[in-house]
Amino acid sequence: MARVDGEFKNRVYAIVAQIPQGRLMTYGQIAGLAGAAWAAWEVGQIAHTGPEDLPWQRVVNKQGGLAVGYPGGGREHHRSILEAEGYIVSDDFKVNVKELLWMPSQE
Repeated sequence: MARVDGEFKNRVYAIVAQIPQGRLMTYGQIAGLAGAAWAAWEVGQIAHTGPEDLPWQRVVNKQGGLAVGYPGGGREHHRSILEAEGYIVSDDFKVNVKELLWMPSQE
């Protein structure tokens, strides 16, 4: 993660904390909003070690794919958490990212 500045992680945390139930964001979207559009991979790494009280389950890849390395059991665990919140997850571990994508207010 040395490719991003020291405050990048805190900006990622602040963005993820805002994702409302019923909506999703992508790793790349969060990276861009945090100031490093090229750093989607770094957002994924932060997600694996970040504070457990943040809604990391609401972060997916740009195709709506769930995380293979999701803590506690990979895609199956990621699916179970999302389904418990009411999301529909396909058999190939994807959600409808186009329908569910959320953007924080720019106000």
